[in-house]
Amino acid sequence: MSGLLAGKRLLITGIITDQSIAFSAAKIAQDEGAEVVLTGFGRLSLVERIAKRLPKEAPVIELDVSNKEHLDGLADKVREHVDGLDGVLHSIGFAPQSCLGGGFLDAPWEDVATALQISTYSYKSLAMACLPLMRRGGSIVGLTFDATKAWPVYDWMGVAKAGLESANRYLALHLGKQGIRSNLVSAGPLRTMAAKSIPGFEQFEESWQQRAPLGWDLTDQEPTARAILALLSDWFPATTGEVIHVDGGYHALGA
Repeated sequence: MSGLLAGKRLLITGIITDQSIAFSAAKIAQDEGAEVVLTGFGRLSLVERIAKRLPKEAPVIELDVSNKEHLDGLADKVREHVDGLDGVLHSIGFAPQSCLGGGFLDAPWEDVATALQISTYSYKSLAMACLPLMRRGGSIVGLTFDATKAWPVYDWMGVAKAGLESANRYLALHLGKQGIRSNLVSAGPLRTMAAKSIPGFEQFEESWQQRAPLGWDLTDQEPTARAILALLSDWFPATTGEVIHVDGGYHALGA
């Protein structure tokens, strides 16, 4: 089988609908020759239904990244479908409503702690849960939203993403000696379910479309998915701890 990911075994998290970045990544990965296993959280039957829309239906494993039993048992669950992993996509983030939409100064620690556990710490948790399945040349990729700036309404999720970007560098440091890479893709705003759950997120949309040097399509997940898959492939063998921007070039501009 030919293709950028021929023979690769990938674990892809974070599919909620067929508009998810993770869905686009899974679809193109299969087109490029990869064998894909999915994880889902909450309404598992919904994820299983979405999985049927892929070129080849993929198995779905239940995974709550805040559940130690789920994490401890993940490797065995994955082994029921593939004999190892070459790549992992972390496409997981959550913050209670108090942490978004302008409530930065009032959000209680309990809610902030939840946002940091699910959106930041879980990157390390997922990597460690998958480590027994991975060998030299493996790749872990996560998703961020430019955490070098403070964005209106993004609030504590912005802090969580800043932590994620730092965790990515530390994961690169500690997994490098095992030959495993860790990188993030920083996408521009996309009309996914995750974005729709952030009050006022549409504030970014008009500015991005007007100012991004290459322009920006709010409904096209494919450029982001392709960057993810390039990092999961063998084409970036010496790149780790990096944040790749897929935002039409918006991040490069001044105010």
